[in-house]
Amino acid sequence: MPVIVFESGQLSKEVKAELIQQLTDVSAKVTGIPKELFLVSIHELPDDDIAVGGVTVTELKRRLAESKP
Repeated sequence: MPVIVFESGQLSKEVKAELIQQLTDVSAKVTGIPKELFLVSIHELPDDDIAVGGVTVTELKRRLAESKP
C-alpha cells in the first residue's frame, strides 16, 4: 500500500479534502496503482512553528492577505 505524507501549516477541511483527492488521483495515474490502495496522511504544524526565510507562516499568511485587493 503506497503512503503519501503531506506536511504543512494549518489547512482548512476543504483544502485537506482537495489535497487528498488530487494527491491520490495523480499518484494513481502516474504509477498505475489503483487509487483505493493509497494512504494519504496530512501532518499539520502550527503556523508559528514553521518559517521560511526567517519569517513564520503566520506572518507570511498575514502579508499575503494584506496584498490581496
